[in-house]
Amino acid sequence: MTILAKYTKLREHYHRIAGAGRDPFTVKFDAMLSPTEGMLNGRRTILLGTNNYLGLTFDQSCIDKGVEALKSFGTGTTGSRIANGSYDGHAALERELAKFYGRENCMVFTTGYQANLGIISTLVGKDDLLFLDSDSHASIYDAAKMTPAQVIRFRHNDPEDLNKRLRRVADHPGNKLVVVEGIYSMLGDVAPLKEFAQVKRENGVYLLVDEAHSMGVLGETGRGLAQEVGVEDDVDFIVGTFSKSLGAVGGFCVSDLPDFDVLRVACRPYMFTASLPPSVIATCLRSLERMQEEPGLRTKLMANSKRLYEGLRNKGFQVGPDVNPIVAVSLPSIELAITFWNRLLEEGLYLNLALPPATPNSQSLLRTSVSAAHTTKQIDTAIELFGKVARQLNVQPALVQTAAE
Repeated sequence: MTILAKYTKLREHYHRIAGAGRDPFTVKFDAMLSPTEGMLNGRRTILLGTNNYLGLTFDQSCIDKGVEALKSFGTGTTGSRIANGSYDGHAALERELAKFYGRENCMVFTTGYQANLGIISTLVGKDDLLFLDSDSHASIYDAAKMTPAQVIRFRHNDPEDLNKRLRRVADHPGNKLVVVEGIYSMLGDVAPLKEFAQVKRENGVYLLVDEAHSMGVLGETGRGLAQEVGVEDDVDFIVGTFSKSLGAVGGFCVSDLPDFDVLRVACRPYMFTASLPPSVIATCLRSLERMQEEPGLRTKLMANSKRLYEGLRNKGFQVGPDVNPIVAVSLPSIELAITFWNRLLEEGLYLNLALPPATPNSQSLLRTSVSAAHTTKQIDTAIELFGKVARQLNVQPALVQTAAE
């Protein structure tokens, strides 16, 4: 028995996927042709699983800014900001993000995962309580593992359950932090944030919202769900990422909390991780500008999302509860999901295969993420391919819907 023996079941699970054909780790694109198309094994393939919500990965002005910074500052910083110093771009991006959100403070992280990991694990200590939605992202759960705080889970998207749990510990002397997400990454469901904000006010706790999948998607100016439902003043911390709507990589946290900058020397994931390369910073700065310059991108994104969501639902497929850029189809078994995903890939449609235990309620999902750059034809082709594969596998979508409910 080796030190890796504890992963035997995980290895068997992975081999089960690989044995059915391709698996997500062996999909290697020959080229990227646009935000919505790539070459896979010599075939043009529609990209419907990239989280590239605004389609900015090929925006020429963003590319030009990145190339300019690459030539001026080199390929990377080769260290953390506390060790190797900050470049002008790092501070500029933090200023622009704070301005965009109307907040006093901002910290930029190297990944979105690191932003959640660092901020949450640093905010709560041994005498505090951390309240997590049961469907929280892995980065949030991993942050919980890093903190000595007591962790309390509440039912997914259930403000009443959160309120009950908070009342039970009303006399606890430590601070209490509640963490929810704007749009949840697997099913695309939206948090009842207005109700959560009311619970927050009634109980006098702190509220952190992960807007990773809602930044650039929801809200009048794209600030996310808190802006959409009018509760930004109730949110103490907003965490987000650059790898979705901004089309790059990185993460951030904005807040009005006094003495926020002390987190720069208290947050170990921030202190001991190399900072973002100047080229990525420059790209993100321009992407943030583009997002504000062209609000029509959000309009197109939501129109595309509605078209895909309703098209799949009208064919009888079981989709999530809300119309959002994340449109997930639930299938009744892991085996069917794996086979269905492989067939779609063979037909020229790439999306995400999401399986238990990484999915809510152990569902087997075919997860899509829509882009503003998708054409109507591409959306309609995806809908037709879902129907075609269902016929090939002799699966009646109506039966799929019944089995998944």
